[in-house]
Amino acid sequence: MKTKGEKKKKIKTADIAYVGIFTAIIAVCSWITVPTVIPVTLQTLAICTAAGLLGAKKGVAAVVAYIMLGIAGMPVFSNFSSGIGQIAGPTGGYLIGFVFTALIVGGAVDLFDKKIWVYAASMILGTAVCYAFGTVWFVLVYNAKAETAVSVSSALATCVVPFIIPDLVKLTAATGLCAALKKYIK
Repeated sequence: MKTKGEKKKKIKTADIAYVGIFTAIIAVCSWITVPTVIPVTLQTLAICTAAGLLGAKKGVAAVVAYIMLGIAGMPVFSNFSSGIGQIAGPTGGYLIGFVFTALIVGGAVDLFDKKIWVYAASMILGTAVCYAFGTVWFVLVYNAKAETAVSVSSALATCVVPFIIPDLVKLTAATGLCAALKKYIK
């Protein structure tokens, strides 16, 4: 029962549309691959932009919807892949880590407002948390399935270090996009 003064928060049609649009943007950005030794996608750019513009609830909703579409079989993950196997595999922790990234970026924006320093700092922190979660997941899953164990330092050298510079470029772009578009998305 609601107490006096409590208002029921309504879900707005615009909010649903924003979540859907950013879910699609994340999927499209996961397909855009910069061909290097280890391919680089634009997922981080899309996830940080979504959370930076939409805040925690809607930003996380967009990322969770993206992951759920992939689990359900829609080819939304990188290289047009899909399925629970992508999550259960060694690199699935990075996909789950995107939820934490969106939560950190969106939560910081909700708490401190849409300021450029908030975007930059929260995106760096969110990406670092994604790296940490994904690397731990990688080591645990890889070591459970492989005959030879992989160390945390080897996992970092393979799964994180090659992505630091490209991710910093993407985070800079996401910060710029959020700063430029914040007045248009409420």
